Amino acid sequence: MPALTYREAIRDAMSEAMRRDDDVFVMGEDIAEMGGSMGVTQGMLDEFGPDRVRNTPISEMAIVGAGIGAAVSGMRPIVEVMYQDFMTLAMEQLVQQAAKHRFMSGGQIKVPLTIRTQGGAGWSPGAQHAQQLEAWFLHVPGIKVVFASTPADARGLLWSSIYDDNPVVFFEHRTLYNLKGDVPAEIDGIELGRARVHREGEDVTIVATGRLVHEALKAAEEAEQDGISVEVVDPRTLLPLDEETIVASVRKTSRCVVAHEAVVRMGFGAEVAAIVQHQAFDYLDAPVERVGAKFAPIPFAPVMEEYVIPHAEDVLAAVRRTMGKD
Repeated sequence: MPALTYREAIRDAMSEAMRRDDDVFVMGEDIAEMGGSMGVTQGMLDEFGPDRVRNTPISEMAIVGAGIGAAVSGMRPIVEVMYQDFMTLAMEQLVQQAAKHRFMSGGQIKVPLTIRTQGGAGWSPGAQHAQQLEAWFLHVPGIKVVFASTPADARGLLWSSIYDDNPVVFFEHRTLYNLKGDVPAEIDGIELGRARVHREGEDVTIVATGRLVHEALKAAEEAEQDGISVEVVDPRTLLPLDEETIVASVRKTSRCVVAHEAVVRMGFGAEVAAIVQHQAFDYLDAPVERVGAKFAPIPFAPVMEEYVIPHAEDVLAAVRRTMGKD
């Protein structure tokens, strides 16, 4: 199995799709010569040319709108929105148009649009370039939401997103781009709506997303020294959500911690907690614990940023609380 970085895995999925299918193309701000703000599309212009690696004006509404138009016309566009914070500027197009066309046309119109966007804290980009806003999109019927945490998952999930006939928002975390891992020699799509168990355990289930998957795995190693066996589940796709795997894990361990970088209030973790309480209530030996960012804008100062966002020690503290060892 070859080893690729998270960045390379995403580029590989897009490039291979474009080699096989002339209907696939990429568009976004500075993605051609510059290769995108995070270098994900570097080199693609040389291979595919400016008609299929298209720089766009600085208008997220226009970029997403053009992507919708291309998608309903039979193409499979991959739109890059430079920062997920800027998705706010395209909400009308995404929520009112892309998410509704298939339903309102009785299935006659397909919208195979993939929107790649990156974000997250950890490098002091400030309050307008570091948010995790996945919960916004989970509230909208008609959109699928993906959040990969490893190179192999990023490649396989992006491949499946490109070939889904519904709009998909594909979240990437900027601090994972240099993460390296083995990927299959041949690209194979990963089914959307299928979770991954990164680590088996018996005492506590941690359901984690994005960067917090790796923080949860660190916390699990620390917990093991205390004699606590932790299972780590990565949903990978937040919508559709693999409730079955999550609930089965909690029924086995009887305890649950949900961890994400987004703020705790009204976050993805609240939905997971509700699902667990409803479907595994009789199995729970403690309340569901939630771990996330404090309810504040992300500060610019590194020490304050570190204070606001969650880390492995926060996940470990939640594990100990649910075990009655705080």
